[in-house]
Amino acid sequence: MARRGTALRAQRKARRARKKIEGCNSKRAPGSKEVHVLAVDDSLVDRKVIERLLKISSCKVTAVDSGRRALQLLGMDEQSGHADSDGLKVDLIITDYYMPGMTGFELLKKIKESSSLREIPVVVMSSENTLARVDRCLEGGAEEFIVKPVKLSDVKRLRSYTNREVRNHCRRIHKRKHQEFHQEDPQPPTLPPSDPLIPASVAASS
Repeated sequence: MARRGTALRAQRKARRARKKIEGCNSKRAPGSKEVHVLAVDDSLVDRKVIERLLKISSCKVTAVDSGRRALQLLGMDEQSGHADSDGLKVDLIITDYYMPGMTGFELLKKIKESSSLREIPVVVMSSENTLARVDRCLEGGAEEFIVKPVKLSDVKRLRSYTNREVRNHCRRIHKRKHQEFHQEDPQPPTLPPSDPLIPASVAASS
């Protein structure tokens, strides 16, 4: 009976966590402003998929095949870290984690180290749901870590990250749930996409 009671409490806790996260992700920035997304992926197939999903979600999309090309478009000098004011203006960056030349994590670091670009929300996507990789990106400033294949439901909630107030709210919820997961199971080998205590999008690389 005690074991059954514990299981029921865990299920209720999971449902509450899922509702909070779903509520966070359902919020949208006010108005009907078109969101401009910079999508970065060295895979042509994956790039076309994310570009198509973003367009279905009424986003303007600029797609590039490398982190260095992304920095060039944003007007950033890779060596100095200075970003030109004439660079491409985007509302959000979504990047693959593993790419040759410059990884998505390295691109994330460049963006967050730039005084003029650090406010641009960055979402990392990957086909590997390694917990260490998830931690690394979230601690590095990523708003979210999405497991490939990226779904339309993943893309639809990205718009919320372009609103600072909503973004901070989502970040607090995701951080708290991530900490709870660590406390309950400090050494899991991977983070299953279906785990109800963590956003389905938190997982890992390509």
